[in-house]
Amino acid sequence: MTTDWLIVGAGFAGSVLAERIASIRNESVLLVDRRDHIAGNAYDTLDEHGVLVHQYGPHLFHTNSEQVWDYLSQFTEWHPYEHRVLASVEGQFVPVPFNFESLRRLWPKDRAEQLQARLVAEYGSGVRVPILRMLQHQDQSIRELAQYIHDRVFAGYTRKQWDLDPSQLDPSVTARVPVQIGEDDRYFQDRFQAMPRDGYTALFRRMLSHPNIHLQLSTDYRELPASLEWRRMVYTGPIDEFFGYRHGHLPYRSVRLEFRHEETAQFQPTGTVNYPNSEPYTRITEFKHMTGQQIAGTTLAVEYPQPHEPGRNVPYYPIPRPESAAIYEKYQSEVAALAGSTIFVGRLADYRYYNMDQVVARALKVFEDTIEPMAK
Repeated sequence: MTTDWLIVGAGFAGSVLAERIASIRNESVLLVDRRDHIAGNAYDTLDEHGVLVHQYGPHLFHTNSEQVWDYLSQFTEWHPYEHRVLASVEGQFVPVPFNFESLRRLWPKDRAEQLQARLVAEYGSGVRVPILRMLQHQDQSIRELAQYIHDRVFAGYTRKQWDLDPSQLDPSVTARVPVQIGEDDRYFQDRFQAMPRDGYTALFRRMLSHPNIHLQLSTDYRELPASLEWRRMVYTGPIDEFFGYRHGHLPYRSVRLEFRHEETAQFQPTGTVNYPNSEPYTRITEFKHMTGQQIAGTTLAVEYPQPHEPGRNVPYYPIPRPESAAIYEKYQSEVAALAGSTIFVGRLADYRYYNMDQVVARALKVFEDTIEPMAK
């Protein structure tokens, strides 16, 4: 068997590139994944109760990129959804990111009003301010508030999620948890926010329906028959695994998910409730809030962060630390030595903490800048 392209990994990066190569270049693609399903960690399916669940934890689609939105809209209709998160703090459910409503629920009324006015005067209304920036402010009252939020909302969650103190992580992690100066209680502020109406797996199924794409699941690319020939390769798996871990293992965090079904229409007031301090898990997700599915009963996913063990659990989150960056740079030198014979793209191959839309944007750019101009 001969194919123009071998693509390893049927998540967003691999599937977008498979579709673009098949549709635009009209070339054949063999897309392999060692799991028994498409869609990577975005895979969703009906559980035994008929509830649509995200098998690898909640995936909320949001983007400011019209290009990404238009591209994915070819393969799905959308269910409008703006994600909201509450955190259990001092016996109260408060909005996250921390906003003025959070402040009013946790602070005395007069003090909360004073702080609101001070924050608006300093930063303006409707903006989001990274917690580290607030912690460094010269105004003592703002620093005290920032420390309060850091200690009760951010620090405990971070220690459970990463098994590290916040000070040990790259500031990009802290930047993902801002303070909202105002009443907006949406978790994201992106221009486009929605869920695929029929789920992510259905979106991927349509994306990969092109006759030039041959899909082979439950397949490790290293075990493909020697008789198989391909001209070019795209690899979306762990970059350290590709090179046999010769420079050491890149660290990841993983998650153990405990699915629970409740015989009630609704278990919690929002799609996600965080537990930064009081429980061994980090958050509980209730999928019906997100999907809009109308069905009796509800299914929850309780998340317990854990170390990643290659071959035993799924790598979820690259750990952004200088030590990790140094290992990754060594693998990047190996990539450069391949002189473009294999293209690396995706969260695991790039060792980047991408959101879904960022992976799609990255894949589209790789196609436009690198693959599309290639001679056939």
